[in-house]
Amino acid sequence: MSKAPAIATYNAQPLRDRVVLVTGGAQGIGRGIAQAVLGAGGSVMIGDLDPDAGHACLQEWKVGERAAFRQLDVSREASVHRWVKAAIDHFGSLHGLVNNAGIAEPHQGPLHELPLETWNRYLATNLTGAFLCSKHALPSLSAAGGAIVHIASTRALQSEADTEAYAATKGGLLALTHAMAVSAGPKVRVNAILPGWIVTDEWKKPPERHRPKLSRKDHAQHPAGRAGTPNDIGALAVYLLSDASAFVTGQHFVIDGGMTVKMQYV
Repeated sequence: MSKAPAIATYNAQPLRDRVVLVTGGAQGIGRGIAQAVLGAGGSVMIGDLDPDAGHACLQEWKVGERAAFRQLDVSREASVHRWVKAAIDHFGSLHGLVNNAGIAEPHQGPLHELPLETWNRYLATNLTGAFLCSKHALPSLSAAGGAIVHIASTRALQSEADTEAYAATKGGLLALTHAMAVSAGPKVRVNAILPGWIVTDEWKKPPERHRPKLSRKDHAQHPAGRAGTPNDIGALAVYLLSDASAFVTGQHFVIDGGMTVKMQYV
Protein backbone atom coordinates (compact mmCIF):
# COMPACT_ATOMS: atom_id res chain seq x y z
CA MET A 1 0.00 0.00 0.00
CA SER A 2 1.36 3.41 -0.94
CA LYS A 3 1.74 6.11 1.68
CA ALA A 4 -0.86 8.81 2.12
CA PRO A 5 0.13 12.23 0.76
CA ALA A 6 2.03 14.29 3.30
CA ILE A 7 0.63 17.53 4.66
CA ALA A 8 2.10 20.32 2.55
CA THR A 9 3.81 23.19 4.33
CA TYR A 10 3.34 26.74 3.10
CA ASN A 11 6.29 29.00 2.46
CA ALA A 12 6.12 32.10 4.66
CA GLN A 13 8.01 34.03 1.95
CA PRO A 14 6.78 32.47 -1.29
CA LEU A 15 8.86 34.75 -3.54
CA ARG A 16 12.17 34.48 -1.70
CA ASP A 17 15.06 34.73 -4.19
CA ARG A 18 12.62 35.58 -7.02
CA VAL A 19 12.94 38.66 -9.21
CA VAL A 20 9.75 40.25 -10.54
CA LEU A 21 9.28 43.01 -13.11
CA VAL A 22 6.30 45.33 -12.53
CA THR A 23 5.28 47.87 -15.17
CA GLY A 24 3.56 51.00 -13.96
CA GLY A 25 5.00 49.96 -10.61
CA ALA A 26 5.57 53.35 -8.99
CA GLN A 27 1.98 54.28 -8.16
CA GLY A 28 -1.47 52.81 -7.64
CA ILE A 29 -2.09 49.11 -8.19
CA GLY A 30 1.42 48.66 -9.58
CA ARG A 31 2.99 49.98 -6.40
CA GLY A 32 0.76 47.70 -4.36
CA ILE A 33 1.94 44.71 -6.36
CA ALA A 34 5.60 45.73 -6.08
CA GLN A 35 5.29 46.10 -2.31
CA ALA A 36 3.57 42.72 -2.07
CA VAL A 37 6.46 41.12 -3.96
CA LEU A 38 8.93 42.68 -1.53
CA GLY A 39 6.80 41.59 1.42
CA ALA A 40 6.83 38.04 0.06
CA GLY A 41 10.63 38.00 0.10
CA GLY A 42 11.21 38.82 -3.57
CA SER A 43 13.12 41.50 -5.41
CA VAL A 44 11.47 43.90 -7.81
CA MET A 45 12.31 46.05 -10.81
CA ILE A 46 9.66 48.70 -11.33
CA GLY A 47 9.22 50.62 -14.55
CA ASP A 48 7.18 53.79 -14.84
CA LEU A 49 6.89 56.89 -17.02
CA ASP A 50 7.17 59.10 -13.92
CA PRO A 51 10.75 59.18 -12.60
CA ASP A 52 9.78 61.19 -9.51
CA ALA A 53 7.31 58.50 -8.48
CA GLY A 54 9.83 55.75 -9.16
CA HIS A 55 12.63 57.30 -7.12
CA ALA A 56 10.18 58.10 -4.31
CA CYS A 57 9.38 54.38 -4.05
CA LEU A 58 13.02 53.46 -3.59
CA GLN A 59 13.49 56.15 -0.96
CA GLU A 60 10.42 55.07 0.99
CA TRP A 61 10.92 51.32 0.73
CA LYS A 62 14.53 51.31 1.96
CA VAL A 63 15.18 47.72 0.87
CA GLY A 64 18.55 48.33 -0.77
CA GLU A 65 19.43 46.24 -3.81
CA ARG A 66 16.18 44.28 -3.63
CA ALA A 67 14.40 47.10 -5.49
CA ALA A 68 15.38 49.02 -8.60
CA PHE A 69 13.70 51.55 -10.90
CA ARG A 70 14.17 52.54 -14.51
CA GLN A 71 11.97 54.91 -16.50
CA LEU A 72 9.80 52.97 -18.93
CA ASP A 73 7.43 53.67 -21.80
CA VAL A 74 5.76 50.33 -22.50
CA SER A 75 4.45 51.54 -25.87
CA ARG A 76 8.01 51.87 -27.23
CA GLU A 77 9.94 48.69 -27.94
CA ALA A 78 13.36 50.27 -27.48
CA SER A 79 12.36 51.47 -24.01
CA VAL A 80 11.06 48.03 -23.08
CA HIS A 81 14.24 46.35 -24.33
CA ARG A 82 16.43 48.68 -22.25
CA TRP A 83 14.29 48.14 -19.16
CA VAL A 84 14.33 44.36 -19.30
CA LYS A 85 18.09 44.36 -19.99
CA ALA A 86 18.66 46.69 -17.03
CA ALA A 87 16.74 44.28 -14.79
CA ILE A 88 18.80 41.29 -15.95
CA ASP A 89 22.05 43.26 -15.56
CA HIS A 90 21.04 44.31 -12.04
CA PHE A 91 19.57 41.07 -10.70
CA GLY A 92 21.05 38.39 -12.96
CA SER A 93 17.78 36.57 -13.68
CA LEU A 94 14.02 37.06 -13.95
CA HIS A 95 11.24 34.95 -12.46
CA GLY A 96 8.08 37.04 -12.92
CA LEU A 97 6.51 39.82 -14.94
CA VAL A 98 3.42 41.82 -14.04
CA ASN A 99 2.02 43.82 -16.97
CA ASN A 100 0.22 46.53 -15.05
CA ALA A 101 1.02 49.75 -16.93
CA GLY A 102 -1.92 51.32 -18.70
CA ILE A 103 -4.04 54.39 -19.26
CA ALA A 104 -6.41 54.25 -16.32
CA GLU A 105 -9.19 56.59 -17.50
CA PRO A 106 -11.91 54.42 -19.11
CA HIS A 107 -14.16 57.20 -20.47
CA GLN A 108 -13.32 58.70 -23.85
CA GLY A 109 -16.65 60.07 -25.03
CA PRO A 110 -19.05 58.81 -27.71
CA LEU A 111 -17.63 56.28 -30.15
CA HIS A 112 -18.61 58.31 -33.21
CA GLU A 113 -16.47 61.18 -31.87
CA LEU A 114 -13.50 59.08 -30.74
CA PRO A 115 -10.31 60.15 -32.54
CA LEU A 116 -8.26 57.35 -34.07
CA GLU A 117 -5.24 58.81 -32.31
CA THR A 118 -6.89 58.23 -28.92
CA TRP A 119 -7.93 54.69 -29.84
CA ASN A 120 -4.38 53.87 -30.95
CA ARG A 121 -2.89 55.40 -27.80
CA TYR A 122 -4.98 53.09 -25.60
CA LEU A 123 -4.03 50.07 -27.69
CA ALA A 124 -0.32 50.97 -27.68
CA THR A 125 -0.15 51.37 -23.90
CA ASN A 126 -2.68 48.94 -22.47
CA LEU A 127 -2.33 46.02 -24.89
CA THR A 128 0.76 46.38 -27.07
CA GLY A 129 2.74 47.29 -23.95
CA ALA A 130 1.91 43.92 -22.39
CA PHE A 131 2.93 42.18 -25.61
CA LEU A 132 6.27 44.01 -25.81
CA CYS A 133 7.21 43.41 -22.19
CA SER A 134 6.26 39.75 -22.45
CA LYS A 135 8.20 39.39 -25.69
CA HIS A 136 11.43 40.73 -24.21
CA ALA A 137 11.15 39.07 -20.80
CA LEU A 138 10.06 35.65 -22.05
CA PRO A 139 13.51 34.15 -22.76
CA SER A 140 14.69 34.84 -19.20
CA LEU A 141 11.37 33.78 -17.70
CA SER A 142 11.49 30.52 -19.67
CA ALA A 143 14.96 29.77 -18.40
CA ALA A 144 13.80 30.27 -14.80
CA GLY A 145 10.39 28.61 -15.11
CA GLY A 146 8.64 31.87 -14.35
CA ALA A 147 5.19 33.42 -14.50
CA ILE A 148 3.45 36.36 -16.15
CA VAL A 149 0.45 38.21 -14.75
CA HIS A 150 -1.56 40.65 -16.88
CA ILE A 151 -3.60 43.27 -15.03
CA ALA A 152 -6.86 43.60 -16.96
CA SER A 153 -10.12 44.95 -15.48
CA THR A 154 -13.69 43.91 -14.74
CA ARG A 155 -14.47 46.22 -17.66
CA ALA A 156 -13.26 43.38 -19.87
CA LEU A 157 -16.51 41.67 -18.86
CA GLN A 158 -18.98 44.55 -18.38
CA SER A 159 -19.15 48.18 -19.44
CA GLU A 160 -20.39 51.70 -18.93
CA ALA A 161 -21.19 53.84 -21.96
CA ASP A 162 -18.39 55.50 -23.91
CA THR A 163 -15.54 53.23 -22.76
CA GLU A 164 -14.89 51.28 -25.96
CA ALA A 165 -11.13 51.86 -26.28
CA TYR A 166 -10.43 50.98 -22.66
CA ALA A 167 -12.73 47.94 -22.65
CA ALA A 168 -11.29 46.63 -25.91
CA THR A 169 -7.75 46.72 -24.58
CA LYS A 170 -8.69 44.99 -21.33
CA GLY A 171 -10.65 42.35 -23.21
CA GLY A 172 -7.64 41.89 -25.46
CA LEU A 173 -5.52 41.11 -22.41
CA LEU A 174 -7.79 38.17 -21.59
CA ALA A 175 -7.29 36.69 -25.06
CA LEU A 176 -3.57 37.38 -24.85
CA THR A 177 -3.53 35.53 -21.53
CA HIS A 178 -4.91 32.22 -22.77
CA ALA A 179 -2.96 32.41 -26.05
CA MET A 180 0.33 33.00 -24.23
CA ALA A 181 -0.43 30.30 -21.66
CA VAL A 182 -0.65 27.74 -24.44
CA SER A 183 2.37 29.02 -26.34
CA ALA A 184 4.69 29.65 -23.38
CA GLY A 185 3.75 26.59 -21.35
CA PRO A 186 4.91 24.51 -19.65
CA LYS A 187 7.95 26.65 -18.84
CA VAL A 188 6.01 29.88 -18.21
CA ARG A 189 2.55 30.22 -16.70
CA VAL A 190 0.36 33.16 -17.75
CA ASN A 191 -2.70 34.46 -15.89
CA ALA A 192 -4.71 37.66 -15.59
CA ILE A 193 -6.19 39.65 -12.71
CA LEU A 194 -9.36 41.70 -13.26
CA PRO A 195 -9.58 44.38 -10.55
CA GLY A 196 -12.81 46.17 -9.76
CA TRP A 197 -12.99 49.42 -7.80
CA ILE A 198 -9.53 49.82 -6.29
CA VAL A 199 -8.86 52.96 -4.24
CA THR A 200 -5.38 54.30 -4.98
CA ASP A 201 -5.39 57.83 -3.49
CA GLU A 202 -2.83 56.93 -0.80
CA TRP A 203 -0.66 54.99 -3.26
CA LYS A 204 0.41 57.93 -5.41
CA LYS A 205 3.72 59.80 -5.32
CA PRO A 206 4.10 61.99 -2.19
CA PRO A 207 2.90 65.37 -3.58
CA GLU A 208 -0.32 63.82 -4.91
CA ARG A 209 -1.05 61.49 -1.99
CA HIS A 210 -4.23 62.06 0.01
CA ARG A 211 -6.83 60.21 2.02
CA PRO A 212 -9.65 58.80 -0.13
CA LYS A 213 -13.04 60.49 -0.02
CA LEU A 214 -15.43 57.58 -0.14
CA SER A 215 -18.90 57.46 1.36
CA ARG A 216 -20.42 54.61 3.35
CA LYS A 217 -22.60 53.97 0.31
CA ASP A 218 -19.51 53.56 -1.87
CA HIS A 219 -18.25 50.80 0.38
CA ALA A 220 -21.63 49.25 1.19
CA GLN A 221 -22.50 48.54 -2.46
CA HIS A 222 -19.74 45.90 -2.44
CA PRO A 223 -20.85 42.51 -1.07
CA ALA A 224 -17.45 42.37 0.67
CA GLY A 225 -18.38 45.56 2.51
CA ARG A 226 -15.69 47.86 1.11
CA ALA A 227 -13.92 49.03 -2.00
CA GLY A 228 -10.58 47.42 -2.79
CA THR A 229 -7.00 48.51 -2.17
CA PRO A 230 -3.75 47.80 -4.04
CA ASN A 231 -2.88 45.36 -1.24
CA ASP A 232 -5.79 43.18 -2.35
CA ILE A 233 -4.41 42.94 -5.88
CA GLY A 234 -0.87 42.46 -4.61
CA ALA A 235 -1.86 39.43 -2.53
CA LEU A 236 -3.39 37.68 -5.54
CA ALA A 237 -0.41 38.60 -7.72
CA VAL A 238 1.97 37.00 -5.22
CA TYR A 239 -0.04 33.80 -5.36
CA LEU A 240 0.00 33.72 -9.16
CA LEU A 241 3.74 34.42 -9.26
CA SER A 242 4.58 31.75 -6.68
CA ASP A 243 4.85 27.97 -6.78
CA ALA A 244 1.56 27.78 -4.86
CA SER A 245 -0.18 28.32 -8.21
CA ALA A 246 1.98 25.87 -10.17
CA PHE A 247 -1.11 24.21 -11.72
CA VAL A 248 -2.80 27.49 -12.66
CA THR A 249 -2.36 28.96 -16.12
CA GLY A 250 -4.45 30.62 -18.82
CA GLN A 251 -7.00 31.83 -16.26
CA HIS A 252 -8.43 35.19 -15.27
CA PHE A 253 -9.38 36.12 -11.73
CA VAL A 254 -11.98 38.75 -10.86
CA ILE A 255 -11.19 40.59 -7.63
CA ASP A 256 -13.87 43.20 -7.10
CA GLY A 257 -15.44 42.64 -3.69
CA GLY A 258 -18.29 40.76 -5.35
CA MET A 259 -19.60 43.62 -7.51
CA THR A 260 -19.84 41.63 -10.74
CA VAL A 261 -22.02 38.94 -9.14
CA LYS A 262 -24.43 41.42 -7.61
CA MET A 263 -27.68 41.92 -9.51
CA GLN A 264 -28.44 45.58 -10.27
CA TYR A 265 -31.89 47.09 -10.77
CA VAL A 266 -32.79 50.69 -11.54
